[in-house]
Amino acid sequence: MHACTLLPPILCLVAAAAAQGTAADYQRAERLGNLYRGKLDAGPREVHWAEDSRALWFSQQRDGTTEFVRIDVASGERTTAASAKALGIETRTLEALAGDARSRDRGAETHITFDNRFERRLRVFWVQPNGTLRGYGEIGANASLEQHTFAGHAWRLLFDDDSLAGVFRASADGGTAIVDETSRTKAQRPRRGRRNNDRPRGNRSRVFVRDDNVWLRTDDGPVALTTDGSPDDAYRRDLHASPDGRFLLCFQQTPAEPHEIPLIESRPKDQVQPKLHSLNYRKPGDRLAKPRPRLFDLETQQAIEVAEKPFADPWSIGRVHWAADSSEVHVLYNRRGHQQLSLYAIKAKTGKVRTVVEERPETFVDYSQKTWMQWLDATNELLWASERSGHNHIYLVDVPTGTIRPVTQGEWVVRRVNHVDPEAREIWFTAYGIHADQDPYHAHLARTHFDGQGLQALTASDGTHEWEFSPDRQHIVATWSRVDHPQVTELRRCSDGTLVCELGRDDASRLLETGFRMPQRFVAKGRDGKTDIHGIILRPSNFDPTLRYPVIESIYAGPHGFHVPKSFRTSTRRRQLAELGFVVVQIDGMGTNWRSKDFHDVCWRDLKDGGFPDRIAWLRAAAAQHPELDLSRVGIYGGSAGGQNALAALLHHSDFYKVAAADCGCHDNRMDKIWWNEAWMGWPIGDWYADSSNVTHAHKLRGKLLLTVGELDRNVDPTSTLQVVDALIKADKDFDFVLVPGAGHGIGEGSYLRRRRMDFFVRNLWGVEPRRTTD
Repeated sequence: MHACTLLPPILCLVAAAAAQGTAADYQRAERLGNLYRGKLDAGPREVHWAEDSRALWFSQQRDGTTEFVRIDVASGERTTAASAKALGIETRTLEALAGDARSRDRGAETHITFDNRFERRLRVFWVQPNGTLRGYGEIGANASLEQHTFAGHAWRLLFDDDSLAGVFRASADGGTAIVDETSRTKAQRPRRGRRNNDRPRGNRSRVFVRDDNVWLRTDDGPVALTTDGSPDDAYRRDLHASPDGRFLLCFQQTPAEPHEIPLIESRPKDQVQPKLHSLNYRKPGDRLAKPRPRLFDLETQQAIEVAEKPFADPWSIGRVHWAADSSEVHVLYNRRGHQQLSLYAIKAKTGKVRTVVEERPETFVDYSQKTWMQWLDATNELLWASERSGHNHIYLVDVPTGTIRPVTQGEWVVRRVNHVDPEAREIWFTAYGIHADQDPYHAHLARTHFDGQGLQALTASDGTHEWEFSPDRQHIVATWSRVDHPQVTELRRCSDGTLVCELGRDDASRLLETGFRMPQRFVAKGRDGKTDIHGIILRPSNFDPTLRYPVIESIYAGPHGFHVPKSFRTSTRRRQLAELGFVVVQIDGMGTNWRSKDFHDVCWRDLKDGGFPDRIAWLRAAAAQHPELDLSRVGIYGGSAGGQNALAALLHHSDFYKVAAADCGCHDNRMDKIWWNEAWMGWPIGDWYADSSNVTHAHKLRGKLLLTVGELDRNVDPTSTLQVVDALIKADKDFDFVLVPGAGHGIGEGSYLRRRRMDFFVRNLWGVEPRRTTD
């Protein structure tokens, strides 16, 4: 029997608290990164195909050494050796890179062979991730050097005059870097500048913009097609000529209203006095640029009238596409407020506007995440993404008639289109939820015909997937993992998705020996009692199931995505917090993305909802199964949109959440960037904006609050946090607040404020002073 069972409950809490939040706990938490580093034995990371696609090979780490593996694709037969050469494989020639390439995260141990083909000496430098150089010797003229390195590391070769001779990145399987005129040209080539916008798309030699008007070049000299352009109503420089050169579509546009916000840098590095910065930062409700389509017949040099009414109140007008026969031009119109997305066709000879396909939901079009279209000019068709069925799917549109038919359908979603084959009339895509018995956020590769027949999921393993195709597209190398399962790499046939063989898998044995605990996946019903809500549970390495632990939720409920990790990670940020004696959870509630349309619509004009009814139901279900979760002591933290959510937890659900740390929150959606907030809160601005504002509800604060923000936050206006501070002071509320001089967005994840956040939770959920040296 555990000793605590013999004590009264209050004494049990005191005894448990005495063992948490000590200096030893903090030290153990700090060491987690070094403790886990290098303990995961990696399987295949970079697979290479023979040119004929009949074989592939890769390297992998086993017991600290690298082994090379060759796979016969037809049979799945496996051959291993200590080097690629022993397998009869010639290592590839590494691609020469542009001169500004830097090292990426350190990968598998490998080597790179520099082959200097110049009649001059070269100096060898490793390019560190921050761009600084570290010298590693020299290579003589017409000489070679084999250099130990790690996959992802970049190397720069310099002549004695410091000019670039070549830049290369190491591969996991090694390779040769040929340093010659080709590599020097690539390394020294300046970055491409912006496209000259004076040149139109289409018939570039005939039309141009000058002095805010459109001009046509003729044999007799330039002729002004327009004269009504001005700085306050200029013609844009993107000009779209028809394929036959006869017609021109362009846009006349009034400018957007500037919105300058001041940022004060209180302690600049170059002077004693503070600096005032100004940032053009548009917010919900601001006046936007107003483009209107203009159509011209270049043969007659006459304007063709296009009705402006269909294009009223635009958020954007773009995706210009001319029909192959130049009979009409298509534009994608997104009405401000994001409740109408229309593909219009404008007749070239008459300017008449018709609707090809349109979305008009009662809530919002998820334009920033789900707008996708692909023209099939040979058949006068269009592939189009829509949530009209209640799930994001692909549709086939007959452009002349507007007839629309589903290509994909079902209670799952298309996340991304990977490939369209117009000849075979097939579409390959990433699907979420296509396997009903798996986590609905697992990514799988699928394929179907344009007529919706022959749907096949080409990956099947219970995890989230990534994949690469063989050169002949007959096979894929698919890698999958889960938060509780390290990566597995498979070879599958594209014809039917069948497994040829498993190429390899990561081995976590040594990692687990360090005390690493796998996250627990947990599913519970949401607010409606029907919808599955998915999340994860993290426990400290010294977890004792006989004790009760305060719970901390890491929250980010931004409607643009889902946020609970699905792939395996050894990242330590949340684990370090758990190590202080907490159970840390992360949950995707309703209002987040990539489930059904109804699931997503919960956020519409109500960002204060934050999915909290689902989160609380999930936590209660988790505690019912795992009584070590003490729901009388629940904390929450987040940054940016998560900062808004964390404070909202105390304002609207203080009966459940007791402690919150909110960093750089967009606490009032009228104060934050225009695109993100109008996407979910709509336009024009209505009372619902104020109702979702943490400033409006600040007087309801109960519990312990830590607010943090950087004074130079250019992502979320820092005065959004200061307005909360002002409202809390006026309401006579107690709270902690840290404004960090010179800091930008996300400073809450900096070392100082992370430590303050840890202390805050230890002090207010465990009831002890943190970092005690004695118990």
